[in-house]
Amino acid sequence: MKKNITILILLLVFKGFSQNDAKAKFQKNKYEMAVSCYKKADFKNALDLYSVVSRIRPENELGKESIKKVDTLKTILRKDIMDKALGIWKLRGDKPIWAVNSESDSKNALVEQFIEINKTQILFYELDKKTLVKKPIKTENLVFYNKEESDSLFSAIILSDGTIWNCTVDETSGILHVINIAKKTERGVEKIETNNLERFYTKG
Repeated sequence: MKKNITILILLLVFKGFSQNDAKAKFQKNKYEMAVSCYKKADFKNALDLYSVVSRIRPENELGKESIKKVDTLKTILRKDIMDKALGIWKLRGDKPIWAVNSESDSKNALVEQFIEINKTQILFYELDKKTLVKKPIKTENLVFYNKEESDSLFSAIILSDGTIWNCTVDETSGILHVINIAKKTERGVEKIETNNLERFYTKG
């Protein structure tokens, strides 16, 4: 009986060593891929990979180095998206610009909605198409959302009502696309995975 227990313990120990070895190899492989992407200035993929590495074994050298890179890359990528997003944007609707009714809906509206993005704030306002009177709606502080230190999400902002919006700027089409991905409440952060609200803007 004791012999069987000893064998079982040894098997569990060997299994643990094997799993740890596999995890170490996986972490090293992902780290090397992250370094390669970073050297090529492929910062988005590098961020995703460093984020993975930092979560596998956050306590070892690769994990600690990767979490530093995550922070650095978020700063770089946020500056890049801010440079693209600064200025005045006209709301085109909740459907892509190429959608059939999107442009006609905008033309038939009595007022046009705009946002103005600067380095610290987002200003929302309406413009009466007939009188050309501009009416402020609200002003939000521009706050990037950070759920976790190791999180690779860099382009999400959180508004005062707790809604979290991921933002992308397509330089080719000139479209700013924002999508509501979550909401922060007293119960925590609730992900939104279906029927997400979306907004499409073009430079005003």
